[in-house]
Amino acid sequence: MRLIKIIPGEYYHVFLRGNNKQIIFHDTQDYVRFLFLILHTQSANSFSGNVSYYTRHYTKHSVFGITEETLKKIVGGREVILVNFALMPNHFHLTVHEKNAGGIARYMQRILNAYTKYYNTRYDKKGHLFEGPYQYRHVEDDNKLTFLSAYIHRNPRELRGWRGREHTYPWSSFQDYAINNRWGKLLDHDYITRRFDNKKDYREFVNKSGAKAHLGEDLLLD
Repeated sequence: MRLIKIIPGEYYHVFLRGNNKQIIFHDTQDYVRFLFLILHTQSANSFSGNVSYYTRHYTKHSVFGITEETLKKIVGGREVILVNFALMPNHFHLTVHEKNAGGIARYMQRILNAYTKYYNTRYDKKGHLFEGPYQYRHVEDDNKLTFLSAYIHRNPRELRGWRGREHTYPWSSFQDYAINNRWGKLLDHDYITRRFDNKKDYREFVNKSGAKAHLGEDLLLD
């Protein structure tokens, strides 16, 4: 059940697991597909290109190859703003700013429908991929928004080989905060990073934040 109303101008932690905690990202192709969707469907306008072409382009060149004109249309017409993210093998986290009323609902519908169709086709599956409707929590103030970014960016330390290297994990926005923003205006981290003197300070904050203790259970993936 939805316990809170999503309000334009506010920030929300959006998250969801695979059904029965199943793996939803098996390999690079799956991660790239979902990454493409969260970045490029922020606008209500349907993306007219061949998604498979752009994801293959990313696999080869580490960029999607979207034209500047298309990027401007997405940014100019978007109804949500993606702030940060982490994609894990069986779940994902997003922080999203609701720009237009109903924006997050439509954004998540586009993402989940498109990815489920792709996944079921690729793996010859039927039925539900995710455990239910996406969950979301309202982020009440700037302080919690900053600690939430740390919580999300620390997620990869749960994976073997990534503890201490979370800032280089390719399927989160940590490196976009701490090294270089790969996505330009498609990822708007300025509201958080401007609170720090430099990228190194933000990285140290994430590593030492103890984010869970500052957020409380209401904002976390249960």
